[in-house]
Amino acid sequence: QVQLVESGGGLVQAGGSLRLSCAASGSIFRIAVMGWYRQASGNQRDLVATITSGGSTNYADSVKGRFTISRDNARNTVTLQMNSLTPEDTAVYYCNLRVVGVNDWGRGTQVTVSS
Repeated sequence: QVQLVESGGGLVQAGGSLRLSCAASGSIFRIAVMGWYRQASGNQRDLVATITSGGSTNYADSVKGRFTISRDNARNTVTLQMNSLTPEDTAVYYCNLRVVGVNDWGRGTQVTVSS
């Protein structure tokens, strides 16, 4: 099982920025699709962004133009740069690693955006 450890969450005012990072164990990272998902209180877990091993990205409509996902295969890390944050972005953010036969999650990091 791959271990995923998120960091970088916190409290920020609306309009501010945060940068989330996820460190993954194991060499499988290099071939995996990495993603960030979020779950607001009482809601389901939703896709935020994904990035393939080749660097192709996909974003939820709600974050396009504000969030940027990137990865460093040499360091086994994936980051999510979040700009122009709004209170609607408040949620627990989870890192996800997906490859055939594997679908692992981190424990999550809380992001709170105050108005």
